[in-house]
Amino acid sequence: MKKNNYDLAVIIVNYNTEKLTEECLNSVFGTDQPKGGLQVIVVDNGSKDGSLAMLHKMQKKHPNLVVIDAKENLGFAKGNNVGVEAAEAAYLLFLNSDTIVKRYSLVKPLKYLKTHPKVGAITIRLFLKDGSIDYDNHRGFPTPWAAITKFSGLANLFPNSTFFNSYHLGFKKLDKIHQIPVAAGSWLMMPNKLFQQIGRWDETYFFYGEDIDLCFRINEAGYKIIYYPKVSTLHLRGASSGLRKENAKTAVSGKENRLKVAKASTDAWKIFYKKFYRAKYPYLVTAAIIAGMSVIGYLRILKYKLSK
Repeated sequence: MKKNNYDLAVIIVNYNTEKLTEECLNSVFGTDQPKGGLQVIVVDNGSKDGSLAMLHKMQKKHPNLVVIDAKENLGFAKGNNVGVEAAEAAYLLFLNSDTIVKRYSLVKPLKYLKTHPKVGAITIRLFLKDGSIDYDNHRGFPTPWAAITKFSGLANLFPNSTFFNSYHLGFKKLDKIHQIPVAAGSWLMMPNKLFQQIGRWDETYFFYGEDIDLCFRINEAGYKIIYYPKVSTLHLRGASSGLRKENAKTAVSGKENRLKVAKASTDAWKIFYKKFYRAKYPYLVTAAIIAGMSVIGYLRILKYKLSK
């Protein structure tokens, strides 16, 4: 790990999201800055949309911006790992390019993280374009029962139930600071030292699932993950992948990439189950869950193949 010349390094992976990334960066540089300095690292995954020209132009204005040209689409996990290699900070913030951070979105969670040594990661309240909460940033682990209730729709029917909605933790009070098992990789802050200690992002995942994997290992190492709703950030969820209907009209992803991401999202669940749950649950349970995921994945991919 490099010398800590900064308090915080913000790491953003960009893939053909020039306008989104520019807006995201403007918001990051416009926030209250950490007293120990801020480093911003953007890893460009072989964009073809003019992203690099925009980033190099912005770099002239902000000398603390590091631009890395990966020349190919490395995926989310590997792209972030490449970014961390250039980080010179004690703390890391993994941030999606489709986010717009607010004034205190960096400094307040960082202060909390610094003053709570048993906290291994922290996230904040993410809200969507329509003003609703992004529940993907407030999750439990995808146990077999959590997977069944999520994919069957029972979690949506009983959103406040401890029994039926253990995946999105619908029974938790979202206006209070509390511990959660899983935070999304769209906004995840943690100590650089711990990130290195637990083995960084697992590059087996291409897109989706890598955040659940990382959070699982943070918990295994004996650290807490905290949901800190005292500050918030706008998340234009799905604007880069094109898979979310709420941002379908503004999505920058083409059909080929949407198919790739749809497949990767299904593969991610399988990778996680085989890695962490194969030995924990009976073979038939795991096999049934993976079979169900395969069917759902096939239908999802078929939907995007038939779309325009």
